[in-house]
Amino acid sequence: MSVEVVTFGCRLNAAESETLRHQAGAAGLANAVIFNSCAVTAEAVAQARQNIRRVKRERPDAKIIVTGCAAQTEPATFSRMPEVDRVIGNAFKTSPESWAGLKRSFDFGVSAEEKVRISDLESMRETALHLASGFEGRTRAFVQVQNGCDHRCTFCIIPYGRGPSRSVPMGDVVAQIRTLVENSYREVVLTGVDLTAWGADLPGSPRLGALARAILKHVPELPRLRLSSIDSVEADSDLLKAFAEEERLMPHLHLSLQAGDDLILKRMKRRHLRAQSVAFCEEMRRLRPDVVFGADIIAGFPTETEAQFRNSLALVEDCGLTFLHVFPFSARAGTPAAKMPQAGRAAAKERARRLREKGDLALRRHLAGKVGSRLRVLAERNTARCDDFTEVKLARELEAGTIREIAVAGHDGKRLLAA
Repeated sequence: MSVEVVTFGCRLNAAESETLRHQAGAAGLANAVIFNSCAVTAEAVAQARQNIRRVKRERPDAKIIVTGCAAQTEPATFSRMPEVDRVIGNAFKTSPESWAGLKRSFDFGVSAEEKVRISDLESMRETALHLASGFEGRTRAFVQVQNGCDHRCTFCIIPYGRGPSRSVPMGDVVAQIRTLVENSYREVVLTGVDLTAWGADLPGSPRLGALARAILKHVPELPRLRLSSIDSVEADSDLLKAFAEEERLMPHLHLSLQAGDDLILKRMKRRHLRAQSVAFCEEMRRLRPDVVFGADIIAGFPTETEAQFRNSLALVEDCGLTFLHVFPFSARAGTPAAKMPQAGRAAAKERARRLREKGDLALRRHLAGKVGSRLRVLAERNTARCDDFTEVKLARELEAGTIREIAVAGHDGKRLLAA
């Protein structure tokens, strides 16, 4: 039986999972399930553990390998599980030598001491482009251009799971995207832990705007380039100009906002204030009127009062947000926020519910505004994505990768319905 990869968390994990699949298969690993874990919340770790137990029940002979951010930050959590055969840290998971060594260890037996392979990431100063010629089952390809983070938001465990910020050189990125386009991918999504930090560690300190322009210039056959989550305060002027001038740069931005109250933002150790988020969205909408925003927002951060939460709730309207990722605050051991006075789990869940309701209303309003229009979409067989990332249920199946204009007949509250 072949290698299966179960992915949790962000688009960066999705990009890396394709590399894991290819490298593990090339090493000859078989009948194995690799869990590429996420450490953002305690719930994400719990979901990984639950899935590991389920898969082991269903496939008792399969080798279970755990990697990713939760494996890096909580190796003991997984190594103690009898279902788990190996725990591999982020420094090793995309190395072909690691998978070849893992195959040999399975072939010749392993001692208990070899079950966990984790290293300190703080000394890492380079990141390699993880080459994958294709992305199984997808029409969009995720390309990791940056890894790690130099910031220390008080709620975030991810820098401890990813290490310092490291960028992939521009030429390597362009070459990889050219390969993906040659393999019939019509859309590329640039991913990273702190995407707008790309280039700061490279010679000349180029910015993300320069990378986007280089891709569009040197890969003219690429129809659609999209960015994953960005930190708006780090968006450079050339990136904003590129959005205004480059039609192939998709009009969709997912923003790492986290909160809408200035005092909470300071306690989070974020680098922006509320007014800056609102101003950024206004400026982007001026430059690119069809732009659509998503955002990450945390509900129930320590010390958050009801009045402070309402400032976050109002941010949905003030920034004109459409796609919300809402997280009830989850204390992560080792972070400063875990030691702050807690708002409480019940308050966090209740506020998250209200935020999601607000987000659902915003999404339905967005969808209703598209009914009766004609939109360009990238087909994924029965569904498709508009330029602004809105999902469409197609009336008839289209070949995956087809870019087509469709008429919008209605919506179901979650996605558009094609005529």
